[in-house]
Amino acid sequence: MGKIYKKITKAVIPVAGLGTRFFPATKAVAKEMLPIVDKPCIQYLVEECVKSGIKEIVFVISKEKPSIKEHFQINAKLEKLLKEKNKKADLKTLKELDKLAKFHYVFQDKPLGDGHAILCAKKLVKNEPFAVLFGDDIWDSKTPPILQLIQQYNKYHSPILALEKVPKADTKKYGIVDPKSKNGRASELKNLVEKPEPKKSPSDLAITGKYIITPELLKALEQATSATADKELRLIDGMRKFIKTQPIYGYEIEGTRFDTGDKLGYLKAVTHFALKNPQLGKDFRKYLKSLDL
Repeated sequence: MGKIYKKITKAVIPVAGLGTRFFPATKAVAKEMLPIVDKPCIQYLVEECVKSGIKEIVFVISKEKPSIKEHFQINAKLEKLLKEKNKKADLKTLKELDKLAKFHYVFQDKPLGDGHAILCAKKLVKNEPFAVLFGDDIWDSKTPPILQLIQQYNKYHSPILALEKVPKADTKKYGIVDPKSKNGRASELKNLVEKPEPKKSPSDLAITGKYIITPELLKALEQATSATADKELRLIDGMRKFIKTQPIYGYEIEGTRFDTGDKLGYLKAVTHFALKNPQLGKDFRKYLKSLDL
């Protein structure tokens, strides 16, 4: 009998970072709580998980930034106020938030790297494959990006990384993969290179902030050592160790990606989703066209 592979029903979302690129806005508010029109960035990620069949979500947060936890918790006082004012639509939206998934919270007290953040959730993901979503990557796509990765995991039963083609000049901003072989949008990977100069980059396929992690890769991450001067443990450290003996795959996500951890990327996301908003889109488009800049 062949090996039985577990379904992916859990996701880890590391959101303990300081968000210094958005200071002073993020001095007291988590960067992932910045709104894209009327929803915070983090809610886009949670909804992506839910649409992909994920039932449990583990947030890795900082004790100094409780706003994410508060956003997804029941607020009885606010519910009562909305009920008294007969704001049924707002009340319905509020009640739906805490029912999106089963939420767990673990703390990362020191900025020791994204790999360390994922290991903070180890006890909750148990010995199962799980999704990882970083708070900066939001996509507009027909099929949720995490579901695209899950579909590939069901085919290969190995770790899967979300990839995006980037201009060759931008490879120094990303982790870049070195493909071993390709099958449509999927690639088996030979190597992973951290922020290579364009002339030395093995490809134009950048690693973006979504992954499927297996228990074996998590173990490799535990055993890995940091390859950076700051000694922070990165997920890529574990992947480099793992790929020496077992396969890792990448998949070029179908859709449009927005890097909301970058100021310009954030503004592009706000503009994009505002134009798609059925209540705002028409008037906002008219306003943009009226600008004489």
